[in-house]
Amino acid sequence: MSVFTYTHRVQYYETDRMKIVHHSNYVRWLEEARCAYLTSIGWGLERFESEGIVSPVTAVECRYLSTTTFPDDIVIDIVSVELKGARLYISYEMRKAGETSPVLTAKSEHCFLSAEGRIINLRRTYPEFWALLSGGEGA
Repeated sequence: MSVFTYTHRVQYYETDRMKIVHHSNYVRWLEEARCAYLTSIGWGLERFESEGIVSPVTAVECRYLSTTTFPDDIVIDIVSVELKGARLYISYEMRKAGETSPVLTAKSEHCFLSAEGRIINLRRTYPEFWALLSGGEGA
C-alpha cells in the first residue's frame, strides 16, 4: 500500500500543565488516522455499520520516542497494512509537521465480526474490501 497521511492538531485539553500531551491521547489519534484511512478507501465506519460489521481493536503497541506539545500539528502516517484471515494489522509513524524524526511508532490489530459476534472472513465475504486493504491482491 502507499502511505496514508493524516494530520492532528494538538488541543490544549490533551495536555498537562506543561502543555505536554498525555500519553493516552496518542491511541486516540491512531484511531482517528485509521478511521480517516478507511473512509478514504470507501469503507468508513458508517459503511461498516450499514453492512453489519464491527471491528474491535484486539491489540495496540506504542513506542513513545519524544514528546509533543500544544499546539503542534502531528502527522500520522499509516505505513503498512497487513491482512491475515479475519485480522487487520496496521503500522503507524507519528512526527511533528515539518520534522522527519518520529515521536511515536505504533501497531494496531483489529478483527472483523458480524453484529452477532461471528468472525467474518473478509476475503470471502467482502472481496472488494479485502482487495482495497491488501493492495489489490486476491480479489
